[in-house]
Amino acid sequence: MPVIPDDNRFESDPADLLPQDPGLPEGWVAAAPDGSDRPTVERLTELLRAHERAGRGWAGAGEEDVLVEVSDRGLTTRENLVVRDPAGRIQAWGSVHDRAEGRMLFVHIVDREIDERLADRCSDVLFEWAEAQAKAVGEARGLAVQQIDSGSFADDERQHGWLADAGFDRVRTWWQMSRSVEAEEAELVPDPARWERNGVVFRLVERQGDGLPSEADLRAVHEVLEGAFTDHFNSAEETFHEFIHRLREDPGHRWDHWWIAEIVDGGGEPEPAGALVGTVSESDTGTDGSYVSYLGVLESARGRGVATGLLRTIIADAASRGRDRVGLEVDADSPTGADGLYTSMGWGTKYVTESWHRDVTVSQQ
Repeated sequence: MPVIPDDNRFESDPADLLPQDPGLPEGWVAAAPDGSDRPTVERLTELLRAHERAGRGWAGAGEEDVLVEVSDRGLTTRENLVVRDPAGRIQAWGSVHDRAEGRMLFVHIVDREIDERLADRCSDVLFEWAEAQAKAVGEARGLAVQQIDSGSFADDERQHGWLADAGFDRVRTWWQMSRSVEAEEAELVPDPARWERNGVVFRLVERQGDGLPSEADLRAVHEVLEGAFTDHFNSAEETFHEFIHRLREDPGHRWDHWWIAEIVDGGGEPEPAGALVGTVSESDTGTDGSYVSYLGVLESARGRGVATGLLRTIIADAASRGRDRVGLEVDADSPTGADGLYTSMGWGTKYVTESWHRDVTVSQQ
């Protein structure tokens, strides 16, 4: 298996990035959170869930989603900042993620109950810190410009205003789609673990004696997805080690949710042509779902039903596990027409999110 990256390029001490007086009211402080402190994790989870309820009407995040950002494992590629009031209560949280070369993700959350003036000041501190982190990570990677990629729910006007005021541009819209799953759909394919149709084999990544997947198969998945998304919006090259580390961080990660599609009708060695990485999607209702984290098909194999076959596979797999839904995200502005395939197979839009970007000039010494 690939090693976990240990080259955090961020500045870990907020005091090195923020002015001595960041402009917070007396008694308020900005500092890095302790991800091993349970009350801290519980409070960040509370903030995240309130942010989701305000933005889309319901909350889905749990403590595992927070731990991805603040635990020791998460900090190999991330840093965090919290703003505490005089009582020590966390009122704002920012997290930055060195996602890939030239692309830094930024989570920005401010409590929904505090005074508007205080909320604005907390927001300003998070943005100031994120800009400084963008310069740090960009300089460490040797870049002239570092992108900050943040997001918002489509109906969250408060977040839109803060992002716009901080110099971000709304650049993309994403449909978060879901499809119900019926028990009888377990028969959609002969066997989700392996089946064949029209010269294409759909199979799970191979597992070794210790239960871990074949590195050759994982590399095949990475190469297919890199090739399939080369011309897609905001595509950034990601190394194999970065890719595997990031996907293993997902709380819903399972190796038995990774599929490869191979062309086998040429008479030679099977040729990887498509890949689907799925995860478990938990729910407060107690019924799990499946989620399509990645679905990619190489251009040379398009038109052969590879994407449809992979989608039918994860639907059948979900049904066989007693799950009630399969979710996915689609670029609302994609020229590929992928949304037409999803709609034809029963997916509908559940809510909408947006990408907001800002390019930061990196000071090169």
